[in-house]
Amino acid sequence: MSTRLVVKIGSSSLTAAEGGLNRDAVAFFASEIADLRRSGCEVLLVTSGAVAAGFRSIGYPARPKLLHEKQAAAAVGQALLMQAYQEAFSAHGLTAAQILLTRTDFRSRRAMNNASMTVEELLRQGVVPIFNENDTVSVDELKFGDNDMLSALVANLLKASRLLMLTDIDGLYSSDPRSNPDAVRYRLIEQITPEIYSIAGGAGSSVGTGGMRSKIDAAKIATRGGVPVFVGRVTEPGDLRQAVKDEGKGTYFATTLSSLPVKKQWLGFMSTPLGSLIVDAGAEEALVHGGHSLLPVGVREVQGSFHAGDVVEVLGPDSKLLGRGIVNYDDAQLRIIRGLPSGEVIRQLGEEVHRLEVIHRDEWITLK
Repeated sequence: MSTRLVVKIGSSSLTAAEGGLNRDAVAFFASEIADLRRSGCEVLLVTSGAVAAGFRSIGYPARPKLLHEKQAAAAVGQALLMQAYQEAFSAHGLTAAQILLTRTDFRSRRAMNNASMTVEELLRQGVVPIFNENDTVSVDELKFGDNDMLSALVANLLKASRLLMLTDIDGLYSSDPRSNPDAVRYRLIEQITPEIYSIAGGAGSSVGTGGMRSKIDAAKIATRGGVPVFVGRVTEPGDLRQAVKDEGKGTYFATTLSSLPVKKQWLGFMSTPLGSLIVDAGAEEALVHGGHSLLPVGVREVQGSFHAGDVVEVLGPDSKLLGRGIVNYDDAQLRIIRGLPSGEVIRQLGEEVHRLEVIHRDEWITLK
């Protein structure tokens, strides 16, 4: 069996339909994870459910929609959630640790390294790390796909052998099986294509914020990082072990590409672009297919305010995203030299030219 696993459990699997924490469900998943631990696996848990667990206790009649109400519900619910996990894992002789993160934490490579070292120490001590987004202080993160993206980032950061995203539907279907009895389940997805995205619906549950589309987004990031993914249902004892053994009730996403280096994972999926460049067709071909660097002559338009060393997005002539890279010029410099051949760039900037490339190919990731 795999040695290091990331298990992500969504709100719909942990809470009652009307809200509130389902402690029987928490106990069940803790038992499944304890079973994996006994088989020799390291397990990292990414959980949702803080808002859903807390909104009844705080007095809201239904899941709140306003940001400050969600944050208040999360402040109550996170404590209830961790208390339930501690009690459930304690029954199996295990200790749980809480790790609250926001998207900002992943934008800092230093913070990523610190978090990684902390988790490695927890695993050495036999503790089950439990990750959740810090919903009480985050803003954009409450729309972060019910922690699907968080689970992919954690899986890549900690070099997991597999990511298992558990939900209330047993995988990806050709259409919605709740309304179409003839819908066919996909057993294995070898490549995430636009057609795969087109069959993914919107948010599925009134309790959580995720849907199949956000799980496909997360699977794309995890598999680009070399981590295969399972998306499906775990409802009976032994289901989680079966999922690890490729016999689960769901859909598997294969890793057909080689694993990206950590730096390029950060660049592509965790960094914050501070501007964008629109390039011509020749530059698009050189970057995406030729493996070359971006030169000033290929830049048509500069957007945003940034400095050398910042991350920018690169768009093609049709304004569609091509990828991200670390830029070697300030935006003001780049506006002067865009479209110019290399000799003219040197004449324009003189000693200010430290590297001729706008983005070197070693500091570029294709996202097209």
